[in-house]
Order: sequence, then structure tokens, then C-alpha cells
Amino acid sequence: MSKRILFIVSSADNIGPKNRKTGNFLPEVSHPYSAFMEQGYEVDFASIKGGSAPLDGADLLDDPLNKSFMEGEGAQSFAATHEIASVDTQAYDAIFVPGGLGPMADMPENETVQRAIADTYERGAVVGAVCHGPVSLLNVNLSDGSALIDGKTIASFTNEEEDGYAKEDVPFLLETALKEKGARFISVAPWQPNSIADGKLVTGQNPASAIGVAEKMIGLLEN
Repeated sequence: MSKRILFIVSSADNIGPKNRKTGNFLPEVSHPYSAFMEQGYEVDFASIKGGSAPLDGADLLDDPLNKSFMEGEGAQSFAATHEIASVDTQAYDAIFVPGGLGPMADMPENETVQRAIADTYERGAVVGAVCHGPVSLLNVNLSDGSALIDGKTIASFTNEEEDGYAKEDVPFLLETALKEKGARFISVAPWQPNSIADGKLVTGQNPASAIGVAEKMIGLLEN
């Protein structure tokens, strides 16, 4: 039986005091989606509100994986996501949270997402997130009351990267917040690939890291 992957994506299409237009960043969706599909996995999409989920970077069609996603079943599924509260996450072998600024707006305090991640992790399934997607891990507590990320080696969009991108739009700096929760934060030079697996938890720093996160998740799922 093929593995099943659930993408949990943001429903937020703006963020910050100036209502910056945003969503889920297309390459962080399309690149992992392509890797999972090539592996023969089944991929479903769930969002905070359900229905059509916003995509940022939908015009970046010089990238063949973006173009394939937008012209294929991926975009169709993204336009009709399941509402995460209605999804049985126990049915999936892994969950993956892409970035974009959207997750910074609607995931940090979402108890349904937190519960889905905690349950998935504690039953030994794989949890992956990239760029701003690791904000979904920030307030996840396990059944013993401990923070999921406490002591874990992880990556996310860095303070240095945010300084030149959306520092005035985000509610907090993700790197700082993850460190404050006890994460062992590993980064490389801005915009360079950096993906890290710590047990069944896989995270990546930025858009260039999305394919690496997917590949590491596939490695865990196949072993």
C-alpha cells in the first residue's frame, strides 16, 4: 500500500499591519508535492478553514515544478482543501507544513493543528515543515506536557533572512521564538539549502530547502 501524506496549509491571505498579501509559497508546496508523487505516494491537502487555500508566488511559472503543479491536479486539490478539523490525521503516514507567511498568521495558536502534529509525532509517523512552516511546531505539547521542539535540532527561516524579507509584517521572529522554546537551531547562509532530520521530525530553512525536507521524509518513510 502506498504511503499517504497530508499537507497542512494556511488559509491566511494577508498578514501584518499593512495587510501584506500572502499565502502558502508555491515552491514550498510544488517541490515536495512533486517528490512525494514521484515516489508513488498519495497526497491530500487540508487547510485551517477548508476550501480554496491561498498561494503566494503562483506566477513563478519559469520553474517547471511550479508550472506542473499549477497546470495539474495539485492546483485543483489546493482549490478544494479539506478543513483540518474534519480530517482523520491518523490515516496518514506523514504530515507536511509548507511555508509562506500565511502560517505565521493562522497556525501558532491553532489547537487543531497542534493536536494533529502531536498525535502524528507520538505514534511514530513523520512530521515535516519548511521555512515559516515550523511555526506550526512552536506551541505543540506532547502528552507528557513537554514541548515537542524542546531539545530538538531544527531549522526554519532565520532572523537574518526575515530582516530582508518581512520583518515588519510578521508578529514575531520565528528563529527567536523556536530557540526560546528550547529548540537547537541550526542555520546556514541566507537562502542556501538546509534540511535537518531529528528522528521523525524534519525541518528546513527556506524555499531552497523544501526538496531536501521532502527527500529526508521519503527516506524515513521508506526505512
